Amino acid sequence: MNKNTAYPVLVIDDEETIRRLLTKELGNENREVMAAATGEEAMAMIRSNWFDVIVMDLLLPDVSDLDLLIRVKEAVPHVEIIMITGHGDIDTAVEAMKLGAYDFIRKPFNLDRLDLMVEKAHQRVQLQRENAILRHRTTSEKEVKFIGNSRAVRDIKFLIDKVAPEKIPVLITGESGSGKDVVARLIHERSSCSDKPMIIKNCATLQKELARSELFGHVKGSFTGGTENREGLLAFAHNSTLFLDEIGDLPIDVQASLLRALETQTYRRVGEKEERCVNIRFLFATNKNLADEVSRGQFNEALFHRINAFHIQMPPIHERREDLPLLVDYFLTTLHPDKPTCRIVKDAMDCMMRYSWPGNVRELRNVIERSIILSENNIITERCMPKEIAAGTEDNEDSFSLEDAEKKHVLKVLDFYSGNRRKTAEALGIGRKTLYRKLSSYLM
Repeated sequence: MNKNTAYPVLVIDDEETIRRLLTKELGNENREVMAAATGEEAMAMIRSNWFDVIVMDLLLPDVSDLDLLIRVKEAVPHVEIIMITGHGDIDTAVEAMKLGAYDFIRKPFNLDRLDLMVEKAHQRVQLQRENAILRHRTTSEKEVKFIGNSRAVRDIKFLIDKVAPEKIPVLITGESGSGKDVVARLIHERSSCSDKPMIIKNCATLQKELARSELFGHVKGSFTGGTENREGLLAFAHNSTLFLDEIGDLPIDVQASLLRALETQTYRRVGEKEERCVNIRFLFATNKNLADEVSRGQFNEALFHRINAFHIQMPPIHERREDLPLLVDYFLTTLHPDKPTCRIVKDAMDCMMRYSWPGNVRELRNVIERSIILSENNIITERCMPKEIAAGTEDNEDSFSLEDAEKKHVLKVLDFYSGNRRKTAEALGIGRKTLYRKLSSYLM
């Protein structure tokens, strides 16, 4: 049986003949069936395995009536439960459905009917999971391309091909806009879980008070406002990839819990005592120097060493300037596919080649999109470009370092927008937090 594609089913019944029968008859290439004889044995299996459907006898020797149903639904709200009942237990079966059971079947049961019932229950689980994932995924369905033929790009493509099939965590670092998300998506697409959606979360957008709940989920009543059981991102990423962008901004009090999930592939929802097992490929990205963050006490040292098991450093665009024409051509042909492809004149291209691109590929994309809109007769000239690029001259390497050139450019754009930091960040193609850090460093 292919466990990568089979969905898991648990049979709970105190009669050995029933357990053997259902394990044999319900199992096929699409299902992996396990069995438990008691409620306590079942709860132990639920804590260490992930089940989509449970077929449960209503009467078990160590639990009374509906107690096990209630415990299971509290532990794993996503699971669908089919109750096996006797002729005199119909009222209890109806009560079970009010408490969240999917359906019930009476003894002696028809195996074909039970098989169909299990399949429909699984389809319901899948639909609910897909709806939940859609609320949390931000990755595009479009084909991902890592444009470039420089030595730096070739080296990164080599690393992607090598690490993608492995389960090891990957840390992708580099300046804002350098393409860290592209590398993460390529790793996922070439991994064994490429047929499932990659779950993406930018840690900088997590509210400090709710970060733990959003990652791990919570149980009803675990905190003010927690009015219902809720799954977290780890549950949605089960058997797939979880990409945590801007991991350097994850609240430090949550980092130890994330480390445990990485090391053991288990976690607890907020307010829950029981551990839950998951199977997740973790990818991380940041534009911060995490080693410096560790030394300042702003990042968990053990977590840093764990996520840094395989490191990919993204080069800024000025270190692979030979890729710039390829990137320009790519954006010219893909940003507005409904329009004729624009042509860029040599003087305009020269301006772009001289520019330092502090916002990297993201800034380049924004500039090309603006230039296409302003082009006349599908020709892009210097007039179509932002003033800071069109008016730029070749840097005197004896007078300026790259850092000096970047500082000069950032301050020029800030002045152009009369000190408006939001517009400045958008024009540069970087986040406001990144802009604030740059401005703060200029004052040091």
